[in-house]
Amino acid sequence: MTDTARAPPTSRVCIMGSGAEVDTNFDRLDSRSHNGQARFPPESVCIEFCTRKIRATIFRDGMGGVAIIGCGSEWNSKSPHSLGWERLLMLTPPVPTTQAASTLTDPATHRPTDAVTIRERSDRQTSIERLVEPVADTNHDLDRPAPIPAPRSPKTWLESGLSQAQLSDLLLKMLFVHGVQLGSELARLTRLPFGVVEEPLRSLRDQRLVEVSSSDLAGRVSYRFGLTESGRVRAHEALEHNRYVGPAPVPLEQYIEHCQLQQITGTRCTPAILQAAFQDIVIRPAMLDQLGPAVCSGKSIFLWGPPGNGKTTIAKGLGRYLNRFANEIYVPYAILVDNCIVTVFDPGIHQTTDDTDLAQRGITAPANGVLSGPVQDGPIDLRWRRVRRPVVVTGNELTLDLLELKYHKPGNFYHAPLQIKANGGLFLIDDLGRQTVRSQDLINRWTIPLEESVDYLTLANGRKCMLPIEQLTVFATNLDPQQVVDEAFMRRIKHKIHIEAPVREQYAAIFQLACRQQEVPYDEAMVEELLQKYRDLGRIPRSSDPRDLLSMARSICRFHELPFTLNTNLMQDSASRFFDAA
Repeated sequence: MTDTARAPPTSRVCIMGSGAEVDTNFDRLDSRSHNGQARFPPESVCIEFCTRKIRATIFRDGMGGVAIIGCGSEWNSKSPHSLGWERLLMLTPPVPTTQAASTLTDPATHRPTDAVTIRERSDRQTSIERLVEPVADTNHDLDRPAPIPAPRSPKTWLESGLSQAQLSDLLLKMLFVHGVQLGSELARLTRLPFGVVEEPLRSLRDQRLVEVSSSDLAGRVSYRFGLTESGRVRAHEALEHNRYVGPAPVPLEQYIEHCQLQQITGTRCTPAILQAAFQDIVIRPAMLDQLGPAVCSGKSIFLWGPPGNGKTTIAKGLGRYLNRFANEIYVPYAILVDNCIVTVFDPGIHQTTDDTDLAQRGITAPANGVLSGPVQDGPIDLRWRRVRRPVVVTGNELTLDLLELKYHKPGNFYHAPLQIKANGGLFLIDDLGRQTVRSQDLINRWTIPLEESVDYLTLANGRKCMLPIEQLTVFATNLDPQQVVDEAFMRRIKHKIHIEAPVREQYAAIFQLACRQQEVPYDEAMVEELLQKYRDLGRIPRSSDPRDLLSMARSICRFHELPFTLNTNLMQDSASRFFDAA
């Protein structure tokens, strides 16, 4: 084959799971055979999606489609663990070459990072913070509760909850994008046992939409399946219906059933466990006594109080509790709602714990990066990922649109909203009353989820679908509650907790902790001088002040090229600057 002299087209592809779209220019279009079908050569690319990078291979199909297929891993400098992206992500036809290339947008209102701020680059920015970094559980005396029963692997296509036609369409799309594939590879791509996809493949062969090019003595699982000309036409029709090509979706009924098994109320929360979760946070025992029953209820919490006194810090502690001491849960890649695909699993929010298990079963590449052998059957449904309970935080950038299904029009599928991705974990709406949307509209939006633990979402065709809300929902504000919410809303909130300013002993403990974190010796005399300055100025100390004062002092020392040690002059200078600015 020779190079084709054509202007490089621009194509738009969507990275499933992240919601990112990227326009990509192809510099050359020489064709060659790939997996037995006419393909243009793959181009290895590394797409930098904010602070996370995704390595992928781009294939251009002879019929005008473009596919990005993960072939490597995504990584983050702060968290070197690898997440496999071995499934096909998206297929779309090329767009006119006049369209601007090399742009990166975020239509799903999130970007995956491990530390985590996720921002939508639009007029209404959204930030979501995963507040808790993965940490080793050093509290061996505080055992995790019994694991939640894993979804059972289906043995037949009937047990999968999908129709034979739905499985057939998914298989046709996979063969169209990936080319000729072994039966074992199709099982890997769909995350279903070969016994489940075998009957749809046999039906496709009978209809002469799929053919077998070769096989060996290992049986049907070793057959090489490829599309016939009629099969390629049918695959195009399936792609017109929706362009999702990934792990087989889970029926809504199965998703609802498993969400009920994964309620927060099923976690074990005791004073000792909660104290361990807050061991790096200065918090009064009386506050833990209020938080504990609220967590055990698994319902809603309303935090209010003056700014800078630890509402977000409390969310960190609750997130640490869920990550370290609560049992893990299962999240599906996608669910099937009224014959529509809704993606749920989000690597930017859901921290997986089953990577080793998947590598052992041949689903993802092991440490050496080489897939070998067939997929090993097991009792767990591989359409689900085992994850730590998610902790999602959104603040004053929250709009009503972010609580609705995100429709991806080119692909004709949906991304789940934030509250669905937070199922089984914690969803914090911070800075309530400071959103661009009216507070009354926002709290009205939460009336049914708080009352009935379900949410009614609207599909593009106007039909409503009911999805479960099984999470610990936390509202936080530094405004007067009477200015933000009405009495009817407060009645629906099960636990109201007032976050007060720290007393002297608590302020000193916070200052000591901040000194330890800043690696500077603690001096109690400095604390007394600061408290006296508070009294002189008629100010009330805030829990965040020690951290901010020490940061100010460090900046002063850095500017004057002095060692960072606390002394009276430095603290007076820092306090004067800090209080004048405040």
